Amino acid sequence: MGEISIKINIADRVYPLRVTTEEEEVIRHAAKLINEKIKELQDNYAVRDKQDLLSMCVLQYATGMIKAERNAQQSEEGLEDRVHELDNLLNDFFRK
Repeated sequence: MGEISIKINIADRVYPLRVTTEEEEVIRHAAKLINEKIKELQDNYAVRDKQDLLSMCVLQYATGMIKAERNAQQSEEGLEDRVHELDNLLNDFFRK
């Protein structure tokens, strides 16, 4: 579980990082997704400034993350409600 040094390229800039071996694959995959999204935005919009493309990319990923968190929270709340219902049904059943 030691740390390794890697270099990640995002938007034509290289970032040296020290990460655990477990994190490396995730970080490399994330950088790949970011670069793909930047390319997609660059191809679809008349934006060439890397800072603008990065900002648009971050906004899209942050929006997606917030939506996913809300969905997870709603699912969790729904599950919690179902567990309470089941608990009440079981309590009623065993009281009879």
